[in-house]
Amino acid sequence: MKVVILAGGLGTRISEESHLKPKPMIEIGGRPILWHIMKYYSEFGFHDFVICLGYKQYVVKEFFADYFLHTSDVTFDLANNQMEVHNNYSEPWKVTLVDTGLNTMTGGRIKRIRPYTGGEPFMLTYGDGVCDVDLHALLRFHESHGKTATITTVNIAQLKGVLDVGSDGRVKSFREKNEADASLVNGGFMVMNPEIFRYLKDDNTVFEREPMEQLAAEGQLMGYHHQGFWQCMDTQREMKKLEELWQSGKAPWKIWKNQG
Repeated sequence: MKVVILAGGLGTRISEESHLKPKPMIEIGGRPILWHIMKYYSEFGFHDFVICLGYKQYVVKEFFADYFLHTSDVTFDLANNQMEVHNNYSEPWKVTLVDTGLNTMTGGRIKRIRPYTGGEPFMLTYGDGVCDVDLHALLRFHESHGKTATITTVNIAQLKGVLDVGSDGRVKSFREKNEADASLVNGGFMVMNPEIFRYLKDDNTVFEREPMEQLAAEGQLMGYHHQGFWQCMDTQREMKKLEELWQSGKAPWKIWKNQG
């Protein structure tokens, strides 16, 4: 199953860092948060990524083009124009990097990567948040109800899409955030069936508005409730919190044993 990651926004709420690079390339523990997200998915066996790019997309493309330079020791033999990579650890990843437009909204970005999904269900997440959700359990939940979309819901005082969820997990309503909200929210880490593309009109479609609202109204949006760790990185303060967790050796999302 492919994993689609939204990584093309401007990241204006953390502009101290994002004026130099896309927000998903801001580093935690010396590695982009995008890398952390991909490592997490990979531990559950999801290795095929489609990344929606926009703002400063070349930074992401250069990172993967020179991946070994970022992750391994190297020897450059300048006289013979050769490079030797030492302690090489190769990720089992296939990474498709797609230019989805500089000013395209989230729904428009998803619509643009349709040719890369193979007409099959796919995972979907944002390139600026980490968690310790059980992705296998999330997928089983999605497959069990047969609806178009599943989102991971979390209880946290964050300004994210606000949900009304029934006892059976059906999302009865969805609306965009406002400053008064601080309860059950959309934490991302979603699963979509191919029918989702019917809800996406054009580049101006904001996924968290009309599509989500329509899905909820039609009973096609389900919420998988996660009670564990979840944290987005919208501000310098949140970036510092994630860095501190990583440096403590107790980052809840670090479930891999190999490199990094």
